[in-house]
Amino acid sequence: MASSSSAAAPGARRNWRALFLAALAETSNVSAAAQAAGISLSCVYRTKRDDPDFAADWLAALCEGYDRLELELLGRLRGGEPRQPADGAERRHDNATGLRLLLAHRDSRTRYMAQQDAVSAEAIRASIEDKLARLREWVLTREAAEAGGGQETDGDG
Repeated sequence: MASSSSAAAPGARRNWRALFLAALAETSNVSAAAQAAGISLSCVYRTKRDDPDFAADWLAALCEGYDRLELELLGRLRGGEPRQPADGAERRHDNATGLRLLLAHRDSRTRYMAQQDAVSAEAIRASIEDKLARLREWVLTREAAEAGGGQETDGDG
């Protein structure tokens, strides 16, 4: 089983993938997520390359992280930032860097959302046929009403 060697380094946690993806969704930072999962960056990237399901989960987690960043930035920009947090710790948020990160990853998020919204050709065809059938019924009803003297188009008259 050659794939098991690429799955995790010796001594890695069994659930490192779940830990990594959760940390990635929280931080949008691959290095920090790998460290939180106790796995090397090379192993993480190798697994991403070799496992399409993991790669898809990675993209979903990263997009979730950028959604969180966007909401945090909007909150800070709309409501302002306190000079000193309640816990006394000094934090400085770099809103400009956050905005640059969002812009840099806009294309990957757009691709991800397009994949999520993807509908099969059959479903699209069925939807179009349903709309055409309803339109056809409406036109026939309207034509019948007009042929009958135009008195009863919607039952109002």
